[in-house]
Amino acid sequence: APDQPSAPPAIASQSGGCGVAGGRMTDTRRRVKVYTLNEDRQWDDRGTGHVSSCYVERLKGMSLLVRAESDGSLLLESKINPNTAYQKQQDTLIVWSEAENYDLALSFQEKAGCDEIWEKICQVQGKDPSVDITQDLVDESEEERFDDMSSPGLELPSCELSRLEEIAELVASSLPSPLRREKLALALENEGYIKKLLEIFHVCEDLENIEGLHHLYEIIKGIFLLNRTALFEVMFSEECIMDVIGCLEYDPSLSQSRKHREFLTKTAKFKEVIPISDPELKQKIHQTYRVQYIQDMVLPTPSVFEENMLSTLHSFIFFNKVEIVGMLQEDEKFLTDLFAQLTDEATDEEKRQELVNFLKEFCAFSQTLQPQNRDAFFKTLSNMGILPALEVILGMDDAQVRSAATDIFSYLVEYNPSMVREFVMQEAQQNDDDILLINLIIEHMICDTDPELGGAVLLMGLLRTLVDPENMLATANKTEKTEFLGFFYKHCMHVLTAPLLANTTEDKPSKDDFQTAQLLALILELLTFCVEHHTYHIKNYIINKDILRRVLVLMASKHAFLALCALRFKRKIIGLKDEFYNRYIMKSFLFEPVVKAFLNNGSRYNLMNSAIIEMFEFIRVEDIKSLTAHVIENYWKALEDVDYVQTFKGLKLRFEQQRERQDNPKLDSMRSILRNHRYRRDARTLEDEEEMWFNTDEDDMEDGEAVVPPSDKPKNDEDIMDPISKFMERKKLKESEEKEVLLKTNLSGRQSPSFKLSFSSGTKSNLTSQSSASSLPGSPGSPGSPGSPGSPGSVSKSTSQMAAITTK
Repeated sequence: APDQPSAPPAIASQSGGCGVAGGRMTDTRRRVKVYTLNEDRQWDDRGTGHVSSCYVERLKGMSLLVRAESDGSLLLESKINPNTAYQKQQDTLIVWSEAENYDLALSFQEKAGCDEIWEKICQVQGKDPSVDITQDLVDESEEERFDDMSSPGLELPSCELSRLEEIAELVASSLPSPLRREKLALALENEGYIKKLLEIFHVCEDLENIEGLHHLYEIIKGIFLLNRTALFEVMFSEECIMDVIGCLEYDPSLSQSRKHREFLTKTAKFKEVIPISDPELKQKIHQTYRVQYIQDMVLPTPSVFEENMLSTLHSFIFFNKVEIVGMLQEDEKFLTDLFAQLTDEATDEEKRQELVNFLKEFCAFSQTLQPQNRDAFFKTLSNMGILPALEVILGMDDAQVRSAATDIFSYLVEYNPSMVREFVMQEAQQNDDDILLINLIIEHMICDTDPELGGAVLLMGLLRTLVDPENMLATANKTEKTEFLGFFYKHCMHVLTAPLLANTTEDKPSKDDFQTAQLLALILELLTFCVEHHTYHIKNYIINKDILRRVLVLMASKHAFLALCALRFKRKIIGLKDEFYNRYIMKSFLFEPVVKAFLNNGSRYNLMNSAIIEMFEFIRVEDIKSLTAHVIENYWKALEDVDYVQTFKGLKLRFEQQRERQDNPKLDSMRSILRNHRYRRDARTLEDEEEMWFNTDEDDMEDGEAVVPPSDKPKNDEDIMDPISKFMERKKLKESEEKEVLLKTNLSGRQSPSFKLSFSSGTKSNLTSQSSASSLPGSPGSPGSPGSPGSPGSVSKSTSQMAAITTK
């Protein structure tokens, strides 16, 4: 066996002249944390420093040194032993064992530093730095090579009580070497050695030979780490497994032995809810439970080197579970009896609880199956009638039984929601709405007694999966979305909204406790999802049942999260920009609860304030004309004093622009140009716009209908106003019937008027007819034009807000 280094020496003041010189102390590549593994198998931080590698005279070899970054003291001095197994993990971690039960780790700040030190270690051991563990590549000694050539296997000491210490040392020394591990495993298999060891175990227990029992613990633990299926089959056989567990009770690191066998034989009881006729299946269930217990409770937490040595144990349990599911699935009599007793009214409550728990564990085991096997599993359950059985169970009074049934239902929904949808639509043709499976699920959600509504949250997630059109199938003959949503809104939606409608009959919620608020928030979350994904089904339901009015009652709740849920529901509706919804909102004055909540919130700058302002800002930016007019006509007086945002003044401006267009339709084309320039968000480059502008036929401009492509980028005012100027001049000539107009001649000799465009606070534009640059002061503006003195849109004469624009 490779020599194990002794425990690390005390920190020495001299380290052979090796260290981190000068600025290297600040080199982050070599910055590391030093960890040691304690008795509880937890990593302890020993400090942060900088690592280096060099020859240390005192240790007679290349060594790793870590000096503390705080004071330069030596945190670690470890010789790179040729036989030590070093392991690199996660690109920045190097782990090794200095001695038995003394594991060390260096955690690097940077991958580059880890790679450098790893190369040094591999160089000393003569290994390729591309490997992640040097242990697998440790060369066997000359003695091992000679053994390999001269004998086919390892010779074990005779299995006697007096030689247990020798056997334990042999097992421990064989584990680091893959070749010796292989030889030891073959020797244990061929000689029936494990059974002989277990016989000695009984002798040691009878004699109360604690030292011998401690040696047996180390031997059996070592055999587990050999990771051999053939050995596990012997150890986990019916005649051996309890004795193996017994050996593992005598851990030398514990002052008292554990009572694992007592727990398995007296406390843990095997309940056969349905008699299992197959003895092999029964034995397999017992074995799997016990092996799982060994893995979870008996074996100590593996060290970083031992984790991969138990992979075969994991696989053993996994394949056992697959085998159990397959054997139960093939036993038709067993499953028939199971579902018959589940749905039989004569079955007592305790028995039914055991049956449901068994079915739940059965479904949990199925998660280990491959996809094709899982398909066959759920198809078998479906054919046996699992959904009708769940419907019966969910209608029972026992809360524990219902909870287990809910878990089973979640497995089915996650696996195949279409199967569940098909079942509930078929049963609707025969049963009343009250006992439909989905309605039972909704009722359990509504009646959840958990103060935190943990069960209700799970059920809401399942309902959401069932009503999600994204996972619905569409075939040539039928569309699942149309059929199922039609069914859901006819038979189930009234059950879902019942708590909402019952609690919103007045101007404020009739019940406003925390649990009720949580439930209503969950219901609103699902309704909001429906608004987004169900189009006309939910639209008809909301408008016909006046759902939005009821939801907005919750804006008066003392629970801010519920009021915000109600606001989010309305915001989702407005976001659709659907005029059917908009007419419904205006007809019922459904902005009133929102405005009330906004005013009641006062000057507080919180989520409610921001969410309400965002809703009105959306209406303004998207220019939803009907809602803009409705808000200003009915709520302007309440909102006109809000000046810390420009949202409401912007809405008023939108409203006035609409009115002006209605009063004077001829201005519509001019306003559309301004609106497109200032509000449209379509991406278009400036070059494309200019090319389109100059390609426009001037005859088109004469009709006052020049088209300006939308853009995020502002154009020169001259580019924007050229056709507007011509249009306004013609209007001026017609209305005033003036005979003389001051003109300015452009470069081409054509005659063209000029205008000034004035902006009020950057939010409103008005056109004021003026004379050209050479006109006399005091020239009158057009009577009745939007910017004339005294008209609602007139602005200040501040020159900083005026832009004189002369047409080309």
